[in-house]
Amino acid sequence: MAAIALLIYLLALGLAFGWRSLAQWRRTGDTGLRLDAGPAGTLRWWAKLLFVAALLLGTAGPVAALAGMNPVGTLDRPAMRIIGLVLAIAGVIATLSAQTGMGTSWRVGVDPGERTDLVTGGPFALARNPIFTAMIVTSLGLALMVPNPISLAATVVLVVSIQVQVRAVEEPYLARMHGAAYASYASQVGRFLPGIGRLTKPAEVAGRR
Repeated sequence: MAAIALLIYLLALGLAFGWRSLAQWRRTGDTGLRLDAGPAGTLRWWAKLLFVAALLLGTAGPVAALAGMNPVGTLDRPAMRIIGLVLAIAGVIATLSAQTGMGTSWRVGVDPGERTDLVTGGPFALARNPIFTAMIVTSLGLALMVPNPISLAATVVLVVSIQVQVRAVEEPYLARMHGAAYASYASQVGRFLPGIGRLTKPAEVAGRR
């Protein structure tokens, strides 16, 4: 199962970043990659650093399992591995679907001076950050497929990095760029799951500018 997990993970990275960037470039002449982390020590910088760490840990988990690292006993069950496989595959498909739903507004990272269209349809009508939700599902699935400490740490670090990125970087950026339109959208649609994490008070959105 570790070899399958590694294959799924590498395929997911290749599709979500490589293929999607190539498709964006062919369509717009821009890869959509915004990799500048900003000044060291800022929340934006920490979000990028933690995200890269999560990606590396995600690779290291299956590799460590192949090298003989023991799994966490309570999670080492055939049924859990099957559930993990289903979640991982579903997460990859959902990630690509949500990325496609962004159209030409798709970006990896944020350029504080750039303005793109506010996407609110398709998967984004269910949650404001469906790509991140799908990535967490993928990571959780892989951790269940290969339930060793490294894979579990990868999921935890990914969740932390996404929380920092969304709350401290992306939401203030969107509030600043889209003002009342984003305030209205954020008051109706949950942050990662339907109905959960809505910014119901205008002051909540304004405070993130």
